[in-house]
Amino acid sequence: MSDKSANQYDLIVIGGGPGGYVAAIRASQLGMKVGVVEREHMAGICSNWGCIPTKALLRSAEIYSHMGHAKDYGLKATEFDFEISDVVKRSRQIAARMNNGVSFLMKKNKIDIIWGEAKLKKGGEVEVGPSTKKVMEPSVPAPKGVLPHGNYKAKHIIVATGARPRILPGIEPDGKNIWTYFEALVPQDMPKSVLVMGSGAIGIEFASFYASMGAEVTVVELLPQIMPVEDKEISAHARKRFEKRGIKILTEAKVAKVENGSDGVTAHIELKDGRKETIEAEKLISAVGVQANVENIGLEDVGVKTDRGFIVTDGYCKTNIDGVYAIGDVAGPPMLAHKAEHEGVLCVEKIAGMNIHPMEKNQIPGCTYCEPQVASVGLTEDAAKKTGREIRVGRFPFVGNGKAIALGEPDGLVKTIFDAKTGELLGAHMVGAEVTELIQGFVVAMNLETTEEELMHTIFPHPTLSEMMKESVLDAYDRALNI
Repeated sequence: MSDKSANQYDLIVIGGGPGGYVAAIRASQLGMKVGVVEREHMAGICSNWGCIPTKALLRSAEIYSHMGHAKDYGLKATEFDFEISDVVKRSRQIAARMNNGVSFLMKKNKIDIIWGEAKLKKGGEVEVGPSTKKVMEPSVPAPKGVLPHGNYKAKHIIVATGARPRILPGIEPDGKNIWTYFEALVPQDMPKSVLVMGSGAIGIEFASFYASMGAEVTVVELLPQIMPVEDKEISAHARKRFEKRGIKILTEAKVAKVENGSDGVTAHIELKDGRKETIEAEKLISAVGVQANVENIGLEDVGVKTDRGFIVTDGYCKTNIDGVYAIGDVAGPPMLAHKAEHEGVLCVEKIAGMNIHPMEKNQIPGCTYCEPQVASVGLTEDAAKKTGREIRVGRFPFVGNGKAIALGEPDGLVKTIFDAKTGELLGAHMVGAEVTELIQGFVVAMNLETTEEELMHTIFPHPTLSEMMKESVLDAYDRALNI
């Protein structure tokens, strides 16, 4: 094989995160010759600096919290403590395991890994050179056998370059007192106080973690409710639980100025009513969203259209340029790993000529792994009302479920929203223990266009938390049995 043909592919994927590596595997399964360009770490932000390592931290926090309430379960745990370095070490070990696992999947599926930073060129060419990005430490070495810098060519190119933390002017992270999620994942010492700016999934999860580990935590949110994308009622329930845990929450509040001192920060907060408040904290976590990595990858050179910082795509992830596609965070919200994975499969199958349906964004679940957990899919109650439909709403509290009581988790709520005329499930929203593991049942129901009648006649196992899902449906039609 000539060097020229060795550098030619059916598909090149730029980015080895959850969307990129899944797209590559599916393409290989369909018989394509595939290369993945990665500049820093296989498995992307999700497994290295996002979804997975944060869940490892939150699991440690959950167990530590349970130890503090051992007597509630008839147990004694009078002496227990933690070393934050050991908690972080476990998280990093899990991240490394995920990274190595994806590298193994590439080898198993005969996918080439091209190590470096990619730039699109005209004519289906990708130029790979040295990375200009500073590698976050601790990092995992590049996999063995990666291909070198050079020019590569493909019939199809998928851009899956992900996103990075959004930085606000005047509140730039310094790695010491002002953190993004990168620094918040690897604290060298346990801070006594933390100010979290932003109450989306990232902000709330870190607020929950640090509060569980003993820090004094304040959350500042610009909008009227925390977790703004969630149903208002669910958000209010979660807020009440957070505040009961000692987390201070300020909504409709703005961090106007931050003074960065030698041993912490002083934040000047502007409140809705014109009042001002000053908060001092050892660390500030900036969690005001993320922005797509669209710069310096050659989009302008080949004419790929962007809008408000995202690559513009159709329902099958195709850009305005033939042969160029975009998936995941770089292609717009919701910026979730599972959305990226689904887009990767959908995009590749469309390239292969398969008859597939475009993604239904309304059926993408969202999960926040704080304490209590929050999960949802579909329309909120307010959004459903705005459609003009007549709706029915069902609610079932955790306190009415035997398994929840046995677990010592009686606080929570399952809420369902139906079209009153057709019985279509429009949305489902949950707050409480393990709801992130329950929501998929409603996602499947929506995907299968299940009606309220079919859900009512589905047998849920007893005793399980899932019984609350059925009870919520029954409640929407005034038929709840256990409340």
